[in-house]
Amino acid sequence: MDEKRGDAAYGGTTADAVEAGPPFAGCVLCGEPTEYPESTKGITLCPVCEWREAERTACSG
Repeated sequence: MDEKRGDAAYGGTTADAVEAGPPFAGCVLCGEPTEYPESTKGITLCPVCEWREAERTACSG
């Protein structure tokens, strides 16, 4: 059984999933692939930058 899975729970990586899936939009901050397709309009952020942006805006007070 030499099946390659793009799921981290099965030993794969996010990069494997991105390579296997449709074209994904690049993060506007770091350039890494996001979870969104290229056809997504607006600002697209990778999970890491999305998390950092949420932390930054939540703790601004």
